[in-house]
Amino acid sequence: MIDRPADRPARPYFSSGPCAKPPGWSPDQLDTRILGRSHRSGLGKQRLQLCIDLMRELLALPDTHRIGIVPGSDTGAFEMAMWTMLGARPVTTLAWESFGEGWVTDAAKQLKLDPTVIRADYGALPDLSQVDWSNDVLFTWNGTTSGVRVPDGEWIADDREGLSFADATSAVFAYEVPWDKVDVATFSWQKALGGEGGHGVLILGPRGIERLESFTPDRPLPKLFRLTSKGKLTEGVFKGETINTPSMLAVEDAIVALEWAKSVGGLRGMIARTAANAAALDRIVEGRNWLGHLAQDPASRSKTSVCLTVAADADRIKAIVKLLEVEEVAFDVASYRDAPPGLRIWCGATVDAADIEALGPWLDYAWEQTK
Repeated sequence: MIDRPADRPARPYFSSGPCAKPPGWSPDQLDTRILGRSHRSGLGKQRLQLCIDLMRELLALPDTHRIGIVPGSDTGAFEMAMWTMLGARPVTTLAWESFGEGWVTDAAKQLKLDPTVIRADYGALPDLSQVDWSNDVLFTWNGTTSGVRVPDGEWIADDREGLSFADATSAVFAYEVPWDKVDVATFSWQKALGGEGGHGVLILGPRGIERLESFTPDRPLPKLFRLTSKGKLTEGVFKGETINTPSMLAVEDAIVALEWAKSVGGLRGMIARTAANAAALDRIVEGRNWLGHLAQDPASRSKTSVCLTVAADADRIKAIVKLLEVEEVAFDVASYRDAPPGLRIWCGATVDAADIEALGPWLDYAWEQTK
């Protein structure tokens, strides 16, 4: 019989979104001067522009790329890109997890583009060499619901005719993203930054901008999706003049998270923290024959949304998750609802490796208690 562990994670926040706030976070850190003010005031525009500037600095994003804060979290940002930019040429969609399948559905059933679909089961990555880069190509850089990611950007052709659309919401601030390979990217603050939900970030490279200015889709676009005016990019959207009213509280929270990221060494520091967390979880998995990785190939295994298999049926896994929550040692660690039953533990930079390590004995305890 395993005794109830004495030590416990100091911060039991292992959800894959919204994710753990940065260590030491407090609402007292928020600059509240803008609350109750218009986002179109001088101060409002200044704070929105600061948020954009900090994202550019931390992501080492070249001046050729635009950054816009848009509604609807990562989903809203990616759908904005799809609705406004697809249809100029054939489309290929890659799917190896739930959100990739969502983009397949949008492309096929909503936009009716008859895409080429390249799939892989949960835990595997499709054969990326099959991709025809004369097409526009949609993919998730890091599959949040499967724990599988693309290993790098080398498979993206330098001489591509189509555009690369990367849903990068669990990848930015955790991996090096080669921005010369990415024409369109999206993410949300609620993942690797531990920010609040509701807002997305849209990044456009030069080829993405050119597509917007040269292509007029044959479908009606709601106001929230309109990124051009008279055939030119609406530059204000990428200078803090948001399409609709943003939550300035969420913006201030994102600024706090971005400043924290700078304090731990910027992008390299966040990548290092993520890698250390994933390595700590790997050691836990390796020491237990009833745990495994859903993603079999370490080269394409996520270091943020780590999905684990458990040698038990779905009911026992639910009991393990419930026990961990009741004990307040791990919140929200069940696998995604469409994924195979298991555990999903966020290892992004806002988590501390010591808390991952402290989780190990509690997993043993939960395993024993649910026999």
